[in-house]
Amino acid sequence: MDALPSTGLRSGIIGTGFMGSVHAHAVRASGGLVSAVAGSSPASAERAATVLGASSAAASAEELIARDDVDVVHICTPNATHAQLARTAIDAGKAVVCEKPLATSAHDAAELAERAEHAGIVAAVPFVYRFYPAVREARGLVDRGEAGRPWLLHGSYLQDWLASPDATNWRVDPRAGGASRAFADIGVHWCDLMEFVTRQRIVRLVASTSRAFEERPTPVGPAPVATEDGATVLFETDHGAIGSVVLSQVSPGRKNRLWFSFDGTEASLSFDQEQPDTLWVGRTGGATRVAVGPDTLTTDGGRRYARLPAGHPLGYRDSFTAFVTDVYAAVRGDTPEGLPTFRDGLRAAQLTEALVASTRGGSWTDVPAHHVPSHPSPLSPSV
Repeated sequence: MDALPSTGLRSGIIGTGFMGSVHAHAVRASGGLVSAVAGSSPASAERAATVLGASSAAASAEELIARDDVDVVHICTPNATHAQLARTAIDAGKAVVCEKPLATSAHDAAELAERAEHAGIVAAVPFVYRFYPAVREARGLVDRGEAGRPWLLHGSYLQDWLASPDATNWRVDPRAGGASRAFADIGVHWCDLMEFVTRQRIVRLVASTSRAFEERPTPVGPAPVATEDGATVLFETDHGAIGSVVLSQVSPGRKNRLWFSFDGTEASLSFDQEQPDTLWVGRTGGATRVAVGPDTLTTDGGRRYARLPAGHPLGYRDSFTAFVTDVYAAVRGDTPEGLPTFRDGLRAAQLTEALVASTRGGSWTDVPAHHVPSHPSPLSPSV
């Protein structure tokens, strides 16, 4: 690659939809440059270059990855394309940010994690809800023992973007999105937060999935839906805790409500992504809503990401920017704490496969733990 410009790292974004625009904004907010964008065709890339503020359009994803003016490749394409694009970027020696799922199979996700570690490159997955200051504060409180022993871990992640029977998306098609939809799309975010905050691992689960609508429109007419609109999951952890999560993409009025309550023997910690400027801390003597701010949070992790005074809420875009900022810091040689890597993408794939197996068999299913990498990683697993 050419020498880095003094203004920051140069990124190439593959994918011109909503997530591509989110990545482009985060790149610029992190001090980077969007050098190029690639889409499903040269024409779509040309249109997106203007919208996303890219310096140029690439004729294809492969051409973008090969460019000398791209240091970090951002993959924001349909799920089934992720693995091969990530593989190509790693082999080209580029740092990679790959939207989840990292791959539609745990086997491919494991191969990608190993490949990235062997190459010694930074490879990250945007589990961006980790970057809310309230979430980092909750993690810090657990680490300090202020919650006691977390023993009941529960919550939900509810959306309504598919609440109409006329709504559809490529994610509905398992050929593009994979065997699971609601869990693979949003459930893994909740599970990542639970394991990140509590440092506990799900070791087995039992799940049930359902669909609100049996058909949805396609370009050639109505077609049966093969993936779930919602799911309920019961689980146990390696520390003896029990838990549950309810997931839905068909809950009218719930736009993006990721909510958890992690209940310990001394305190309960609760967070709602739709109201991200507070952390609820409950004790037997009363409950407190802790405002998010550098002067109100008490842990190093919480204060690090609380970059505005209390009363000035930080939202999804801010968290995404914080994630990309940490990725770029890692590319420059730093080791930011809690950066989600391809190992975390593998974890999500393992949980998804366990959910699919449980729903098919109607029984409790074991979830494998992270396997030990055969090569040293530039970023150790974050949980």
